[in-house]
Amino acid sequence: QVQLVESGGGLVQAGGSLSLSCVISGSGFSPGFQGWYRQAPGKQRELVATITTGNGAVYYADFVAGRFTISRDIADNTLRLQMNSLKPEDTAVYYCYAQALTNGYWGQGTQVTVSS
Repeated sequence: QVQLVESGGGLVQAGGSLSLSCVISGSGFSPGFQGWYRQAPGKQRELVATITTGNGAVYYADFVAGRFTISRDIADNTLRLQMNSLKPEDTAVYYCYAQALTNGYWGQGTQVTVSS
């Protein structure tokens, strides 16, 4: 059974940093595509950043503007999101996502709150 477990969320002041982690487990599960999404209250879930396992290609939403870095640690099956220069509008629940072929899985989410 595939499981994604996020951690690292919390409360931070504007301009601060947080590092999110997502441990991906599951016998034989080898995702080719992974990403971070977020959902603010009253808004739809939106893509933050993605990474493709095969060639390491990364993609960031425009609002990231060089502030976040997505990475994957193959050794411990962990997806990370380093977030710097956080803004109040970054406040949301952040979700980890992993996909192998047509099967996609979500984590339970971790709350990130940025105070002004």
